[in-house]
Amino acid sequence: MQVMLQHLAHARSGDKGNTSNIAVFAYEPAFYPLLKEQLTAERFKAFYGEAITGEVLRYEVDNIEALNFVAHGALGGGVSRSLSVDNYGKALSAAVLGFVMDVPDTLRPLLRGQSLL
Repeated sequence: MQVMLQHLAHARSGDKGNTSNIAVFAYEPAFYPLLKEQLTAERFKAFYGEAITGEVLRYEVDNIEALNFVAHGALGGGVSRSLSVDNYGKALSAAVLGFVMDVPDTLRPLLRGQSLL
């Protein structure tokens, strides 16, 4: 089944200059392998379209079941220089929760939230 990332994980963010740092944390250990497989740096960048102009690096933080993305060129030149409020780190981290994931039906009981898509 397909569900939005928000049912498997939550996200935190930070920004500095023109770089956004977004961490995605699995709600359950069973979800983490799915995140590692499906939420690649390439797919992460593609999800945002032209909002991220630079390289995206992904770091796996296995001991806390998290993926940390460092997105260069994600803030329109920097928070204090940009007129694009929607590109600030917190908006970017909220947006990624709409990323669509393929989840086996067997994990359905572990998903959070009522409406899955």
